[in-house]
Amino acid sequence: MNIDYPFHFDRVGRTATTGEADHIRDMIEEFLFTNPGERVNRPDFGSGLLQMVFAPNNSELAAALQFTVQAGLQRWLGDLIVVERLDVTSNDQEGRLMIMIHYVVRRTNERRTAHFIRKV
Repeated sequence: MNIDYPFHFDRVGRTATTGEADHIRDMIEEFLFTNPGERVNRPDFGSGLLQMVFAPNNSELAAALQFTVQAGLQRWLGDLIVVERLDVTSNDQEGRLMIMIHYVVRRTNERRTAHFIRKV
């Protein structure tokens, strides 16, 4: 079992745990919503995705962001997953950032899709 993210306690007061599939999804979420420089011992960990909400929403920015996020996922989680597709959209009027990622878990060859929505 793996520690669940975000960290919390279960019903009996122990550290909450989760299965492998959920743990991998949690690691993807942690990478996506961490800004580079937030981690003391890993200053280049994180996608910088939250900064996209404040940038103009155009195809060039989306392509560049998609490339950097996919490269970061490959670097930090490449031993666990293969990213097949990544879509990032921003809604400036509602202040929402939406990410959809299609990936394959390397160990099981299971295809999974994860959706992340963050209001900033």
